[in-house]
Amino acid sequence: MGEASVKTLETRTDVSSPIVSESEVRRESERTLLARLRLPRRPRIWFEVLLIAVSYWTYSLIRNAVPEQKAAALANADWIWSVERGLGIAVEHSINHAVNSVTWLIVGMNYYYATLHFVVTIGVLVWIYRFHPGRYAATRLVLFATTGVALVGYYFYPLAPPRLMNGQRFVDTVLVHHTWGSMASGNLKHMSNQYAAMPSMHIGWSLWCGLTIFAVATAPWARILGLLYPAATLVVIVATANHFWLDAVGGMMCLAFGFAVTRIWYGSLPHRLPRQPVHTGPHPASAALLNRFRR
Repeated sequence: MGEASVKTLETRTDVSSPIVSESEVRRESERTLLARLRLPRRPRIWFEVLLIAVSYWTYSLIRNAVPEQKAAALANADWIWSVERGLGIAVEHSINHAVNSVTWLIVGMNYYYATLHFVVTIGVLVWIYRFHPGRYAATRLVLFATTGVALVGYYFYPLAPPRLMNGQRFVDTVLVHHTWGSMASGNLKHMSNQYAAMPSMHIGWSLWCGLTIFAVATAPWARILGLLYPAATLVVIVATANHFWLDAVGGMMCLAFGFAVTRIWYGSLPHRLPRQPVHTGPHPASAALLNRFRR
């Protein structure tokens, strides 16, 4: 029996654990971090307020730092106008003059242009944050990516709005009716780049709002209002001579880019993500930022 035990021990083969290289460990760690970053989680209000404030400040800083390039902007406006006439859609002049003849309507549109662009966008963000936290990060990413790519358009394609064109007799409705309706008119014109009309973020943001409401809301009246909002915005930007029709197309293309980025990052469109977050822990980015402040 003793000999059998010795033979068994002698013939036993040791099974060693596989050797894992440092590069494999690092790659696995990176994959894990990427998966954590993509995982929908409950947003933190302090982080979101800080992120939105810093992002909008950066956006405004970059947009207004882009050289105005007046000559190029006016030349591009003439080209856009000629293209639209060739396509048979150059009706901005007629709409501008027709709406301007109705004082109460154009004044209302001036204030619409100045305020709802921000009020409705922030309202939709707050609504998604409060009632659809699992979809919030993806919805916000669409907006951020849309706005970010718009800066490329402002830099490489300066464009004058119709009201600043030479010889086309568009009415600057803000100046004529003495309303606060545009950061690029009156006493506020030195605070904003007047030649950043392409793409139109009034369309990009309003269509983001409208599609988000339509995709997520359950009440039929809310979904209808969601679709009416970008349509009304399109009429307003043309009637106030702040944009061409093709500026709106540029805004739509930027929004399509934003949805594509989000689809790639999260593997799904925002409205198809779970309403409630899968993971309730802190986001890796916010946790890292918080730890930095605690040091």
